[in-house]
Amino acid sequence: MRSCHAVSQLNSSELPVAGRNVLAFIILLGIFMFVIDGSVVSIALPTITRYFQADVAQTQWVITSYLVTVTSLLMIFGKIAERTGKVRLFLAGFVIFTMASVACGLSTTLGMLIFFRAVQAAGAAMSFSISTAIIFQIYRRGEQGRAMGYIGTTVSLASIAGPILGGYLVDYMGWKYIFLINLPIGIVLLALAAKYMKIEETRSKKLDLDWRGGIVLIIFIVSLMLFLGDLSSNTAHFNAENPFFLLALLSLPAFVWIESHQKSPLLDLSIFRVKKFVLPIIAIILFIISSFSIFILGPFYFQGVMGYSPSQVGSVFLIVPAIMAIGSPLGGWIYDRYHFRYNSALGMIIVAASLLLMGSGIGRDDLSSIYVSFVIMGLGSMLFQSPINTEIMNALPREMLGTASSLSSAVRNMGMSLGVSISTLLLSLQLDLAGYHGPVLDAKPQLLSLTISNVMIIAAALCILGAAAAFLRNRDDS
Repeated sequence: MRSCHAVSQLNSSELPVAGRNVLAFIILLGIFMFVIDGSVVSIALPTITRYFQADVAQTQWVITSYLVTVTSLLMIFGKIAERTGKVRLFLAGFVIFTMASVACGLSTTLGMLIFFRAVQAAGAAMSFSISTAIIFQIYRRGEQGRAMGYIGTTVSLASIAGPILGGYLVDYMGWKYIFLINLPIGIVLLALAAKYMKIEETRSKKLDLDWRGGIVLIIFIVSLMLFLGDLSSNTAHFNAENPFFLLALLSLPAFVWIESHQKSPLLDLSIFRVKKFVLPIIAIILFIISSFSIFILGPFYFQGVMGYSPSQVGSVFLIVPAIMAIGSPLGGWIYDRYHFRYNSALGMIIVAASLLLMGSGIGRDDLSSIYVSFVIMGLGSMLFQSPINTEIMNALPREMLGTASSLSSAVRNMGMSLGVSISTLLLSLQLDLAGYHGPVLDAKPQLLSLTISNVMIIAAALCILGAAAAFLRNRDDS
């Protein structure tokens, strides 16, 4: 499979330090914009649920539609960039993203909001598909763990800013204004990118895109998410004849068959025979599903049980990103310097322990245990993320960095989509079995505490499975 030509030309030895840093800053600012959007919406989800008089299974699509669209399109836009060039696609994506953000803020119905979130996601996918590959390749070997740490710091700073801004905007101005925070960031980024993002690129003469594979991949991802969303709304029983379930079941093997018979496939299936690539991919998707459960269900606990305001909830959710903002480069530096083989597995075990403690604390309404569990989660995440990202990018040949970047980004977004769907499904199922069918925030505090506590314990079990995958990835390393 051809790599992205523009990325392959970026060589750390050819770029001056100042140029490398400016380029990295522009890309990191873009990542900041994507993440702040997600964290703001998570904090506002209970308010949006109440505003539209909907249940959480419906309003979670404000988040899920974004994640599903990004996940579906990342690999496709990574391929399209070979023809258009990275800079053009990057700039076009941010124009779409910024305009769609304004449209989200002006939405008057839940359907409009979900639609424009999907448009927003298409712009994000255009710009984000090769961001990690560029960052990874413009830094020299021995600096790459630290470079992945910069991404972790950016994500953490955005996660800090998101809850603070989101909480206060929801409290004092209303949920619609949370989307408008993207407008000034988008304007600044576009101005910087237009002026400084000058990259010499060799573009393909024609677009050699596996359209059949791309369409079938989109069908699989969207039908899988629609099935999970439908299941969370109708938890009484599993229906094997659900059309979304059947479509997902049929489209996955169809995608595999198409890709295995393509001369220039969208996804080179041979990479799934590379153990050192597949196992960390499994680890990171389980990590994201597990950790995302608390960021989706936590606001419902703090508002519905503890009576916190959105701004207070935002303050609680600063703990993990604050630790990550400081610790991610440190975790990457430790990995670069000492290259401890089981760094990522150890980090994930610590996160699993934090989720068990959190589940116990939520079940007993013990705030001190909950706060301590957030601190432990931050430390575990710090140890896990930079090493696992570096291991993924180093697992494939250098000419396949574009594939590693777009696929790992797609997997992360799939993990977030699954985290949203699975956590809301588990919550809805438990409430349904308890005989409660009303709005989540109006459930009895004891019932809400118990159900969310159970989800945290399940998330911890998934984390342990992810730790096993990370351990096996490095077991045979010398």
